[in-house]
Amino acid sequence: MTSSDVPASFRLAYVPGVTPTKWVRVWNERLPRVRLELIAVTAAEAADVVRAGGADAGLVRLPIDRTGLSAIPLYTETTVVVVPKDHVVTAADEVTVADLADDFVLHPLDDTLGWDKLPGEPAFERPATTAAAIELVASGAGLLVVPQSLARLHHRKDLTYRPLTDAPESQVALSWPEAETTELMEQFIGIVRGRSVNSTRGATPPPAKDQKDQKKKKPAAAKKQAARRQPTRRGKR
Repeated sequence: MTSSDVPASFRLAYVPGVTPTKWVRVWNERLPRVRLELIAVTAAEAADVVRAGGADAGLVRLPIDRTGLSAIPLYTETTVVVVPKDHVVTAADEVTVADLADDFVLHPLDDTLGWDKLPGEPAFERPATTAAAIELVASGAGLLVVPQSLARLHHRKDLTYRPLTDAPESQVALSWPEAETTELMEQFIGIVRGRSVNSTRGATPPPAKDQKDQKKKKPAAAKKQAARRQPTRRGKR
């Protein structure tokens, strides 16, 4: 790919709670001429945005519908329960689902945790978003179980959270159209996987210029050495 063929930008969708800052920094250092465009999307729409071409890749929460998509799991988040600061569970460093049995637990429509059975008592309504559910927790309407990054994202001074040790966990992945593994996509995959700038995938780097020069010099040097070893013939007197 020549410099004229390189797209002007690479579009990356990302879901709430996922912070691509460190990868953006590395991208800008390695590919300063290609703008990395960030597109904020909801967890529910992330896969469809990537599949429809609205973004070149997406940082999504699994599980997703992987039809037509490739995905690389990146990391797994701790699940926490968000509670008012004076709630009884704050006395412990971590809690279990059984500890929430007598509490109303909110289940927002944008929840991404794969529950077999929801914890606690069901709340009277399902808030539309995690942000709305946080407001209800603050009002004393119930508790909320979310990935830790979402608890941090929606931090409030009157709320806190504790790890929920036996709850489902949220896995964050990099996803892109399986037919569009472009050179820029490979570059971003290398960045999120921590590859160095000199790392290549399946490619043999060309020999360095000085190596080529050394190879050219070797035959000449060999001839000189051979000439030195030849016995000197004296002329007849």
